[in-house]
Amino acid sequence: RAVSTSWCPVGAAFDAKQQQLRGGAAGRETGLFGVPELSCPEGFQEAQDKALEESEQLVQKACSIPPGPETVMIFDQLSDSLCRVADLADFVKVAHPDFAFREAAEEACRSIGTVVEKLNTDVELCQSLRRLLADEIAMRSLDPETRRVAELFMFDFEISGIHLDEEKRKKAVNLNVRILDLCNEFLTGTHLPNKIDKHILPEHIRYNFTAEGNYLQVAGLHADCPDDLVREAAYKIFLYPNAEQLSRLEELLTSRNNLAQLVGYDTFAHRALQGTMAKDPETVRQFLEKLSDQLSKRTQKDFEMMTKMKMKLNPQNSKLMPWDHPYYSGVLRAERYNIDPGLYCPFFSLGACMEGLNSLFSQLLGISLYAEQTQRGEVWSEDVRKLAVVHETEGLLGYIYCDFFQRPDKPHQDCHFTVRGGRLKENGEYQLPVVVLMLSLPHSTRGAPTLLSPGMMENLFHEMGHAMHSMLGRTRYQHVTGTRCATDFAEVPSILMEYFANDYRVVNQFARHYKTGEPLPKNMVSRLCESKKVCAAADMQLQVFYAALDQIYHGKHPLQKSTTEILKETQEKVYGLPYVPNTAWQLRFSHLVGYGAKYYSYLMSRAVASMLWKQCFAQDPFDRAMGERYRREMLAHGGGKEPMLMVQGMLQKSPSVEDFVDALVSDLDQDFETFIMDS
Repeated sequence: RAVSTSWCPVGAAFDAKQQQLRGGAAGRETGLFGVPELSCPEGFQEAQDKALEESEQLVQKACSIPPGPETVMIFDQLSDSLCRVADLADFVKVAHPDFAFREAAEEACRSIGTVVEKLNTDVELCQSLRRLLADEIAMRSLDPETRRVAELFMFDFEISGIHLDEEKRKKAVNLNVRILDLCNEFLTGTHLPNKIDKHILPEHIRYNFTAEGNYLQVAGLHADCPDDLVREAAYKIFLYPNAEQLSRLEELLTSRNNLAQLVGYDTFAHRALQGTMAKDPETVRQFLEKLSDQLSKRTQKDFEMMTKMKMKLNPQNSKLMPWDHPYYSGVLRAERYNIDPGLYCPFFSLGACMEGLNSLFSQLLGISLYAEQTQRGEVWSEDVRKLAVVHETEGLLGYIYCDFFQRPDKPHQDCHFTVRGGRLKENGEYQLPVVVLMLSLPHSTRGAPTLLSPGMMENLFHEMGHAMHSMLGRTRYQHVTGTRCATDFAEVPSILMEYFANDYRVVNQFARHYKTGEPLPKNMVSRLCESKKVCAAADMQLQVFYAALDQIYHGKHPLQKSTTEILKETQEKVYGLPYVPNTAWQLRFSHLVGYGAKYYSYLMSRAVASMLWKQCFAQDPFDRAMGERYRREMLAHGGGKEPMLMVQGMLQKSPSVEDFVDALVSDLDQDFETFIMDS
C-alpha cells in the first residue's frame, strides 16, 4: 500500500497546534477500533455472542477433519476468534473513560475466559490435535513454526489438566475461573487508598494527603516527597495490612498451587516457567543468588552513601529506612550530576521524540510512522492518536493507537496492549496487528507543547519497543504473533530500546529546544546516563528482592510462614533495609497477577538486552544490516521459536546464568570518559 493521503508526519500529529486529527472524520461512524458493534457498551455482548458462535463451528470442524496442517490452522482461527474480543476487552476494561464500557468489557473478559478454560479441557477437541501429533507422516509434513504452534496448543491442554478424569478436569476449570476472579479482585485492592483519622498525623503534614471529612486518604507512597515524615507516614499507612486483601492473596497463591499440583507440577513456579528462557525455578534461583552475591558490596556502598546524605539533611534521624531509598538515591543523582528534569524537558517535546523514533526505525528497519485520521467512535478519547506503521517495500504493517495523555480515572501505568494479533488469513491476506500504547503524559499548554522528562522519554522508547515487536512479529499464526512469547523474552525488545534512548548519537537526532531549536548538549546526555548508575546496585538489589519473594510465594506449599513473615525474612536477607512492623508491601505487589512466578523476567530480559546492545548496536546504533538481522533473528518469530534459540541466533552463542549476571553488573560501571569530563 502506498502512502495514504490521510496520513501526516508523526511529529506534527503530537504538536498542540495540529488540531485537525482530533474528533475524527465527520460523517463516518464506527465502533471502538473500527469494530462496528462496539459503538455502545451493549455491543460487547453482540461481539461476544458472535465469537462464541464462530468458536463452536470451529470446534466441530477441528474434530471432524483428518490430521494435517489444517488442524493447526483451525486451532489458530479458534484462538483468534476468542482473542479478538478478549484482548480488546482487556484494554477497554482498564482504560475506557465510560464506566458502562468498562463494566461490559470486564464481563466479556470473564465470559470468554471461562469458555477458554472449558475448551482447554475439552477431550474431543484435544483428541483431534493428539491425532496430528501422533501421526508421524503428517508431522513430518509440517514446517517448524506449525509444529511448534501445534505443540504449544497441546501444552495449553496439558497445563489445564486434559489428562485427568472428568471430575478432576471440572475441578481444574473451576480453579482457573476462581483464579481469574481472585486476580481481578487482588489487582483492584492493590490500588485502593487507605484512610486514617486526620488527628493522628501532625497538622503540618496533613496537606500532603487528600482530606475526606475527618479522614485523610493515602493513595501512594509519596516516594519523592522531601519531608521524611511525610514519606514515613505514607509508607506506614498505605502499606498497612488489609485483612480482605491478605486473604485474597493467600487464596490466590493456594489456588495456583492446587491447580499446578492437580495437573502434575511440583509447584506453580514449575508450571509457569515451562517454555521460558529460564526453563525452571532452579535456574531462576541460581540467577538471583549469583546476581545478589555480585551486587552485595556495591549495594552496601550505595546504602552508606544514602545514609550519609540522610545524616546531612536530617541529623536527628539518620537510620536508612525503606521509604528513604527512592528519595535519597534521587537526591544523590541530582546533586552529583545536576540533572534537574526541568533542564531537560524543553528538549524533549513529544513531537520531537516521536520524530526521533520515526527516524531511528527508518534507518534501522526501513519503517516509518504516519498519523492517520480516525473515524467517529473509533477512539475512546479525543486525544488518542492512530499511527500507521509502514515499511518502505512491504507497505502497511499494522496500527498503533497512542493513548498518551493523563485523564481522570486513567490508570497511572505505562503499558502495551495487543488488541488484535497478526496472522495469515484463509484468503491469503494478512490480518494486520493492532496495539495500544498507554502512557500518562501531561497535556500541552497554551505556551508549550507536551514536554517529557528524561524518564518519560525513556518509557516512551520502551513501550515503542513492544509495539515494534508486535508489528514485526509477523507470524502465520496469531497464537504466537508479536509479544505472545515467553515473558522473560518479551521484555527484551522494549528494554533494548532504553539503550537507544540513552545513546547520544540517537538523542542528538531529535532533542531540540522547543523554543530555540538548539540541540541538547552532549555533556547533558552523558551526565544523565551516568546519573542512572548512582545507587543503581541498590535499585537492582530491590528488584532481586521482589523477584525472590515472587519465587518463594509460588514455590513449595503449604508456605512455612505467613506471606508477611516471608516478606520480612526475604527483605532483611535479600534487600538489607529493615522490615517495618505492621506493613504488608506484598498486598500492593500488583505484578503478582500478570507476572506470577515470573517477576525475574525484567532482570533476565535486561541482561539479554544489555548483551545485544553491546555486541550488536553500541558501535553503530543505526546499522541497517544489524537492524535487519535483529528483525530476522528475534522480532520476526514472535513466540514461534524457542526463546533461547532466538537469542543464540542473534548473539551467536547461548548465554549462561553467569553471562546474564556479568552483563547486568557491567552496566553499573561508571564510564571513565564522562567521569573525567565532569570531574
